[in-house]
Amino acid sequence: MDLGGGFGRRIGSQDVVRQGVAIAKEFPGVPVKMLWTREEDQAHGLYRPIAMARMAAGVDAQGKLAGLHIRVSGQSINAFANPAAIKEGKDRRQLQGLWDTLEGDAQIGYTHANLRTEYAMRNTHLPVGPWRGVNTNQNGIFMECFMDEVAKLANRDPLEFRREIMGERPKHLGVLNAVAEKAGWGKPLPKGVFRGIAQFMGYGSYSAAVAEVSVSGKGEVKVHRMVFALDCGNYVNPDQVAAQIEGSVAYGMTTLLSEISVDAGRVVETNFHNFQVMKIKEMPKVEVILPVTGDFWGGVGEPTICVVVPAILNAIHAATGKPVRSLPLSKQGLTLV
Repeated sequence: MDLGGGFGRRIGSQDVVRQGVAIAKEFPGVPVKMLWTREEDQAHGLYRPIAMARMAAGVDAQGKLAGLHIRVSGQSINAFANPAAIKEGKDRRQLQGLWDTLEGDAQIGYTHANLRTEYAMRNTHLPVGPWRGVNTNQNGIFMECFMDEVAKLANRDPLEFRREIMGERPKHLGVLNAVAEKAGWGKPLPKGVFRGIAQFMGYGSYSAAVAEVSVSGKGEVKVHRMVFALDCGNYVNPDQVAAQIEGSVAYGMTTLLSEISVDAGRVVETNFHNFQVMKIKEMPKVEVILPVTGDFWGGVGEPTICVVVPAILNAIHAATGKPVRSLPLSKQGLTLV
């Protein structure tokens, strides 16, 4: 099966299947079971694409967004797994959520007069593949952390700053308003706790999140609470939707902790001793609200992961006064507790 709990590992080029078939052919008529060790699997995986962005914005005298310049560079999943999808050297899927269009399953959430989006494909020898949320993962971080930076430089509330430029995106605005109300945006928090907000669209659904975070003097980051709003149009089982969102939190927060690095052409992190994953005690309280518009069927498993990390990073920015522009958190002298 291509999918079903593989979270991207079972899609596209199937190296494990080819190896299993090659071994089985050496033993005709005998059932063969091939297993990789965790070290083999982690050192020969399909990794989430490395990417970076350079962004610039113009703000008018009233503190409103006047223009936005986005330049994204990174690895292309399609260049490795589906080269036929590359047209004129471009992979449109790499810009999920950044296209200024009312069509497609990942529209940009903001409208303004001036937008320029640029993209440079930069592939390496490491194979890359989907990682539950694919390219919306990094694009959501780029966009939503940058929007918070612009709002703060304009001395504007991050929520109100976003609301002003979402007039032509009613569903984006709907989940943003819903999550802000549910989270109590603007209401007092316990001393030392700060909020961050983010919204994004992916896989035909609209999602927004608010994170409540504290940062100790030692750089210990504690995520106390996360609130989500997801408009997927219609849904059948709300408990299943909530479970998918909770899983997105675990996935997203793990990206705050670890990275895959390469030395002399080989992957360094091969097991949990040097690749940290989030622990149960680090899981925040997760609350979910599902505003139903009922006029479409959108995704659930992938959309919300792209707002988990920017909401947390924006809360860290509010707590420390310093934006987080590179992950994992250890690069900023921070750790998750």
